[in-house]
Amino acid sequence: MDDQIYLDYSATTPVDPRVLDEMLPFFTEAFGNAASKSHSFGLRAEDAVATARQQIADLIGASAKEIIFTSGATEADNLALLGIAEMYAEKGKHIITCVTEHKAILDPAHYLETKGFNVTFLNVDKQGKIDLDELRSAITDQTILISLMAANNEIGTVHPIKAIGEIAREHGVFFHTDATQAVGKIPLDVEEMNIDLLSMSAHKLYGPKGVGALYVRRRRPRVRLAPVMHGGGHERGMRSGTLNVPGIVGFGAACHYAKLELEEEGKKLQGLREKLEKGLEEQLDYLYLNGHPTERIPGLLNLSFAFVEGESLMLGLGNIAVSSGSACTSASLEPSYVLRALKVGDELAHCSIRFSIGRFTTEKEVEQTIKKVVAVVNRLREMSPLYEMAKEGIDLSSINWTGH
Repeated sequence: MDDQIYLDYSATTPVDPRVLDEMLPFFTEAFGNAASKSHSFGLRAEDAVATARQQIADLIGASAKEIIFTSGATEADNLALLGIAEMYAEKGKHIITCVTEHKAILDPAHYLETKGFNVTFLNVDKQGKIDLDELRSAITDQTILISLMAANNEIGTVHPIKAIGEIAREHGVFFHTDATQAVGKIPLDVEEMNIDLLSMSAHKLYGPKGVGALYVRRRRPRVRLAPVMHGGGHERGMRSGTLNVPGIVGFGAACHYAKLELEEEGKKLQGLREKLEKGLEEQLDYLYLNGHPTERIPGLLNLSFAFVEGESLMLGLGNIAVSSGSACTSASLEPSYVLRALKVGDELAHCSIRFSIGRFTTEKEVEQTIKKVVAVVNRLREMSPLYEMAKEGIDLSSINWTGH
């Protein structure tokens, strides 16, 4: 694995060694159940969970009691949508979300449509941004929830969360944000941004897989959720199940380091991303940025390489781990629905690559990546008659390819 370069941090991150060190005792010596309060093993586990809850809350400006542990962001998203829908169905059955949300939001939203709910899916512009006026005009007296992601997992575009929170608050509608890609990368404050529910996952910020959380506001306004899982009444009755203590400890530690290093790490990631983008732009033509040029998370770069087949490009990159589309849907050969929503044509969408840089990425790795990508793209384009024609100034869209 020595020559492998990992540039798929948006799919998952390695566990930070400092985080692992804090988790290890809770697998063997401090293995108690946090709900067993009659002996020292359980009490130690309960203390560790309380510490982690506070660390996670601190990262997003919440209070510890507002953090509900889940198995990850997918479960947190489902709990937010389905829990609000069931709890507030009598108030109204309208939810607003967006076409570029993660499937963990889109699929529960479509499920709710089968249960008699009305869901508005807002469109986005070519950079992945929603129109705030469109959001305002979509709100009705039946609207109970607005769910819009903080940062997109494929293109990195950041929504104006504070402005969305203000609109939701003005209309007395709950605001949920899937902040899986944003937490630990950009500053988020649930009070300042009027966020009522927020989903997050440990494995996107150098913590372990299999643990996440949903922030649920307790006052001004108090948010109540119907549980999606029943049994035992753990987590304020919202999410039953024995707590994953080692995972939660790791999640807390990951949030602690993310908060400490957020600003410094953000600058580093942005610098490496700009180096990668500039290096490719200087040596390749017909290169297109997907997403917003500035309003995006620091380490993510999604590019379309025209006249190159995406799968061939990924195969050619070999030792460089990147992604085409998001990890959750990459088994499909359909072009990314996020890029389609940005009105990127199927041809370009098929040749798009997401590079995501992270905590352990080095300058040398970025330089090696630029070199390799340029070589592979040039080699593939040499075999493309379309590239030749485009270089000669032929308008490819004007050609009738049927042969008649």
